[in-house]
Amino acid sequence: MANQTDLQPAPSKSDRSNLIPFSSRLRDGRALALDVWTIFSAANLPADCINLGQGYMNFAPPKWITDAAEEALNTVAPNHYSHPRGRIRLREALKVFYSPQLNRDLDVESEILVTSGANEGQYSVFTAFLENGDEVIMFEPFFDQYLPSVTFNGGRPVYVPLHPPKDTITHPTSNDWTIDVEELRRAVTPKTKMIIVNTPHNPVGKVFTKSELESIAAIAEEFNLLVMADEVYDCLVFDGKEHVRIANLPGMWDRTVTVGSAGKSFAATGWRIGWLIAPKSIIQPTLAASTRIVFCTNSPLQEAAASGLEQAKERNFFETQNEEYAERRAILCDAFDKLGLKYTLPEGSYFILLDISGVDFPLDYPFPESVLGRGRDFRACWFIANEIGVSSIPVSEFYCEEHANIGEAYGRFAFCKDTDTLRAAAERLTALKKYLK
Repeated sequence: MANQTDLQPAPSKSDRSNLIPFSSRLRDGRALALDVWTIFSAANLPADCINLGQGYMNFAPPKWITDAAEEALNTVAPNHYSHPRGRIRLREALKVFYSPQLNRDLDVESEILVTSGANEGQYSVFTAFLENGDEVIMFEPFFDQYLPSVTFNGGRPVYVPLHPPKDTITHPTSNDWTIDVEELRRAVTPKTKMIIVNTPHNPVGKVFTKSELESIAAIAEEFNLLVMADEVYDCLVFDGKEHVRIANLPGMWDRTVTVGSAGKSFAATGWRIGWLIAPKSIIQPTLAASTRIVFCTNSPLQEAAASGLEQAKERNFFETQNEEYAERRAILCDAFDKLGLKYTLPEGSYFILLDISGVDFPLDYPFPESVLGRGRDFRACWFIANEIGVSSIPVSEFYCEEHANIGEAYGRFAFCKDTDTLRAAAERLTALKKYLK
């Protein structure tokens, strides 16, 4: 770990622009690096570029949910502080919705915590449980917020890559991305405190099987590890796959925190409503941390999220939404099939990994410096965005430097867009044919 003086040169007496050295945690968490979201932002791409890079929807939440938000805004109590645990209506709705799925009668006072988005909830868990030097195992590719959240709280990330589909598999699915259980076991040291399991997975779309989760659970039990089950895409599982909750496996409830998200469930990513479900021994310390980070989460949108959960079953909402997302997925997959490009068919979440290793771009193409300094996938994605007019995200961003070469073969395309946008993107992608090796 570098000292503060290693991070920035001492300012001259005439230069007062950097008087106070910043924390090394920002460097270790890649927080100050030019990130992929900045490089591939709309401001840097052609004005008419179709954005399939960032994972947010270009359609509104259902009107019956936004009506509930409007009703809450026009009521006095929901415009003021909620309890730091979350508004009781939402906690009750979460209890009713998740108790049958977790095979237990959840306690709204001690086993459910509403957070300012899933990300803040995860951050609060790290704050509550990590000591300096504690190691956190994460599977690669990983959701990019994990890294700074771990390092900002004194933790050290340890990476275990998912192994991509073998070249002999002509039509791979996300299930063909596999874990090596012995590799995972070797990653555990006396300093290991936690393991993050993201299922359904971003960006692979992998829905971890019961057998895989049982192997992870056995290691967690053997080495007394806390498991963070990031299940924010639990409502988006396709092709008859079963979403298995690791907290339901024998002995795992006591060491697992399950993370959920209204943003992913109800197409409301800007609402920043998330939740954690876990035993009191995990929720209580996390509540103590969350209370000091944000105190409480915005009240009116908690009421709207509660309304969404209360009405979802009678409206057959999640079943209908799954069918709609399956249609969106098919639009992009059909476009890739026509191009003859290999891709990973996702069995969960709303991302497709496209093999872009065969995209042939000119070596002297006018790439910006921010792209030239990164992996080949950055250049391929930049070329596709500028020449074809469809943006995606280079997957090496979701790897540590040691394993970045695995991600360089892929671009991540999001299908959480309306069908008209996806069809327009599919039409544009036909022009990619002339740039393939």
